Amino acid sequence: MQRIEKTFAGRRLIIETGRMAKQAAGSCLVTFGDTMVLAAVTVSDNKSPLPFFPLTVEYREKTYAAGKIPGGFIKREGRPSDNEILSARIIDRSIRPLFPEGFQNEIQVFCYVISADQENDADVLALVATSYALNASRIPFANPIAGVRVGRIQGNWVLNPTFQQLEYSDMELVVAGSNDSIMMVEGGALEVSEDDVVEALTVAQGGIRELIGYQEELFKAAGRTDKMAWEKAAVTEGLEARVRSLADVKISEALNQKDKQTRVQAVEQVKREVAESLAADLPDNAKEIKGILGDLEYTALRSQVLDTKKRVDGRAANEVRPITIDTSLLPRAHGSALFTRGQTQALVAVTLGTANDAQRLDSIDSPSETTRTFMLHYNFPPFSTGEVRPVRGTSRREIGHGNLAERALQAVLPDFADFPYTLRIVSEILESNGSSSMATVCGGSLAMMDAGIPIRAAVAGVAMGLIKEGKKYAILTDILGTEDHLGDMDFKVAGTRQGITSIQMDIKIEGLDLKIMTEALAQAKEGRLHILGEMDKALAEPRADLSPFAPRIVTLQINPEKIGDLIGPKGKTIRGIQDETGAELTVDDTGLVTIAAVGGDAMQRARQMVQAITAEPEIGATYEGTVKTTTAFGAFVEIMPGTEGLVHISELKHGRTEKTEDVVNKGDRVTVKLLDRDERGRLRLSMKALVPRPEGMPEEEPRPPRAEGDGERPRSENGGERPRRSGGRGGERSRR
Repeated sequence: MQRIEKTFAGRRLIIETGRMAKQAAGSCLVTFGDTMVLAAVTVSDNKSPLPFFPLTVEYREKTYAAGKIPGGFIKREGRPSDNEILSARIIDRSIRPLFPEGFQNEIQVFCYVISADQENDADVLALVATSYALNASRIPFANPIAGVRVGRIQGNWVLNPTFQQLEYSDMELVVAGSNDSIMMVEGGALEVSEDDVVEALTVAQGGIRELIGYQEELFKAAGRTDKMAWEKAAVTEGLEARVRSLADVKISEALNQKDKQTRVQAVEQVKREVAESLAADLPDNAKEIKGILGDLEYTALRSQVLDTKKRVDGRAANEVRPITIDTSLLPRAHGSALFTRGQTQALVAVTLGTANDAQRLDSIDSPSETTRTFMLHYNFPPFSTGEVRPVRGTSRREIGHGNLAERALQAVLPDFADFPYTLRIVSEILESNGSSSMATVCGGSLAMMDAGIPIRAAVAGVAMGLIKEGKKYAILTDILGTEDHLGDMDFKVAGTRQGITSIQMDIKIEGLDLKIMTEALAQAKEGRLHILGEMDKALAEPRADLSPFAPRIVTLQINPEKIGDLIGPKGKTIRGIQDETGAELTVDDTGLVTIAAVGGDAMQRARQMVQAITAEPEIGATYEGTVKTTTAFGAFVEIMPGTEGLVHISELKHGRTEKTEDVVNKGDRVTVKLLDRDERGRLRLSMKALVPRPEGMPEEEPRPPRAEGDGERPRSENGGERPRRSGGRGGERSRR
């Protein structure tokens, strides 16, 4: 076993190998604080026949890592959570460009979080562990890389901030890279500038170099395995020139079609005709011919962009496709928008729910269950690209794109205290030719404004591309699917007019320097501002009112001591209010009551019932109540549920009263005024205070001091005092 121990970002960092998973091609254990991640990599000796590089990355969080047992009926880990899938994607996107071109042996990467201290995120540690395991194994891999998380707290940059620190950060970026270039960027921010992002990447690069240095130090101590022998498939001599002579010009012409389907069909037609013309002479070279034709398409598009600055659909490098927008399409949805940019189209719907609709999350990163009140779900059906393929549940791509759009919009949401709704956005991608995740951002922003959600600003997103050959390069705004497939970069930037709220970058080359990143950010801002201008033409600000089908939510603050009265025995009282009004009620331990109802009448009725149960009597206020008991010295009147006061016989009416029952009887509804409350909390009520004194009637003599027992509730047969309040706090509390 070999290990090194360092201090990184103020905490203990240990990288070790040779103790666990020794039969894997390479393994590494990384410890940061008390969070531990094991990475193990394996490789097949046989070349895969698949038409793509067969790399699989699995990232799993073990619940024992945090001293927990999985919830539910099946007490073992099941399908990966969204967080695990997103972490696996970060690793996959960072390492995929660094395998040699033409290498087709299947590779599997497994990352296990085996200890979680609930302070340090494990995803960037898994990337370091994966890098070391790959470089120390026999798998051909370019060079060590590393990943860090960057936050900014009160203007200070922080590497690998803790979960607690991130709550105070205005930016969170996960950055992967090598010593001199950036491989992958993923993160969000609270409307920060492009210069801020570049500065964050510079800070990240310093941390990445430090972590790569630690890996190199361990390589010297532990050594590296000799790399496996492999050969790139050789092309039959003279075949490339022959195919090029038949297809080069035709493919270039076929590529320059504005419509996606026409372009795809034209290119495929050329490929099919060339393959058929060579089939008779070269029946055993069909696979080689197909590969050469793909390379010609790749070269033709890139050369055209670099040499002529014109793209295959005729646009300039910084030009955005035409945009059309419709809002309020779905009459029963709380908000909706149809956003179309070129041949990319997203139908986005917003639903407003209550606190009971919040998603409950149980994670190893938190000591207790947490809730999530904002969700964005992204669906990418095969018909959106004109394809036929099986549908097997939500894909990793859908989860990743949905998370990117959700992060972009979350930065502009109103505070939950001001707008206490659970929000769900669903984006249905109906057409795709270029970034559908950025169309989701635009459509989601419009749908929320259509729903009347008071977001702070509109959000738009744009996808940037890159064509780079040597020192020549071109940055492309609003890339097509073809440009994404044949280009070198997919760089998505979303934000408001004030700044960036979400960013994601993937590349297919071995890194990108900050100069190109800076140019791409500046060009992305131009595109984003253009799209925001088009969105303003359709809907410039949130609608004044919510949909009539959306629930209305109000909050009331009650005395925490009244919570038990509101809930009642085993929840009987609060359920009764809900059943009678149709409203939905929740109450937390601070006494904050949330009432949600579709329709103002139900809302108002529920609110009145809650206030009647929980209100505190106010001196000088008037109440309508029921006479509960009559005595020789007056009547006890219930002015609120469980709250009674005494109307002394002298306060029943002007003038002398011989007998209480001459004025009121048990069960009568009377109107009384609260005169005062004594030191023991007893209420003194009056009926005559609400009636003008008859003309000529003399003033009554002052009321004599209260005698011992005067004004007390009548005693029960066993001598005990009858309870002053009904209900009490014996019932169960409601839980959010």
